[in-house]
Amino acid sequence: MNAVSEFQVGEYYTNDQIRFSLELGNLGGIRPSIDSRKTLRHVAIMTTAADSEKTLAENPYQDRIEGDVLLFTAQGRKGDQILAGMNRRLLEQYSNPVPFYGFIGEGRQYYRFLGLLELIHHYQETQTDSRKNLRNVWLFELLIHRQPEIVPITQASIISASLISESRRKNPLYDLDREVVSLPSEEEASNSVLTSYQPESLLSSMLVIPPYKFEFLIKELMQRSGFSSVSVTPATGDGGIDINAYVDESNDFFAGTHVQAQVKRWRHAIGSVEINKFRGALSTTAKGVFITTSHYTKAAISEAGHESKPSVTLIDGTKLSSMIIKTELDIEQML
Repeated sequence: MNAVSEFQVGEYYTNDQIRFSLELGNLGGIRPSIDSRKTLRHVAIMTTAADSEKTLAENPYQDRIEGDVLLFTAQGRKGDQILAGMNRRLLEQYSNPVPFYGFIGEGRQYYRFLGLLELIHHYQETQTDSRKNLRNVWLFELLIHRQPEIVPITQASIISASLISESRRKNPLYDLDREVVSLPSEEEASNSVLTSYQPESLLSSMLVIPPYKFEFLIKELMQRSGFSSVSVTPATGDGGIDINAYVDESNDFFAGTHVQAQVKRWRHAIGSVEINKFRGALSTTAKGVFITTSHYTKAAISEAGHESKPSVTLIDGTKLSSMIIKTELDIEQML
């Protein structure tokens, strides 16, 4: 059986080593271990998260790792996904900090241990499948804890509880930051334009544009939306500001207003921490705009509109797609 007593971050394990050591099933991306009372003991999350631009270009909705966050799509490859069965078992970690072991497939039957995982968000999203049909899916965002490097199986429950407790202690807005919500939508673009760019298809295309190139796409969008002297900051050392722009002189009310933007071509949700950091990076005379291809948590939206702080305008993936449609911006040049 080759069972092991511990897992080390970065080390490789066979499928058999994982399933026999953790007493799991043999198949599936979500593999729970249940005791005799039907109580969840732990879960192994097996992903094939994309780590190359080529893979992402073939499937922009592929599981992926962004920084310390694993974006994991629920089980169910065809039709609308439902939050039931194996998918629902992941939600139990919100109230019971059971260990989630993260593994990424690299080669036939071999998996690299990522570390213990913490569920931080889950939400429903509309995506296009390989046939360009729309379907509703569930996304789970899991924080990767790469420390401790060695996780003894017999101690994993204690370690997981400690990691999750500390993570929540550091974020006083944990409950609000857990909830991902949609921004208020504007009127739909005209049908004639929608035939050229369906919003979800457009969003999937944006997800494969290289991050720095994506900033130039936003630059062009801002130029088409009433801004002048729009410039993209250097790729490194930008201090948290990606774009500087000024409201065009044709706008009698706000002509010359300095606007700074942070642009994130991310799939995982933006929380209150990112909004606070961005606000702290803004020039004292600038208006802030945060633009992402993903979503915002309820805490992020609340923080952006804080009554005693400078407000930050938020643009999410859905709104961004609508703006590109309305300005008839061709994104093919960026792909």
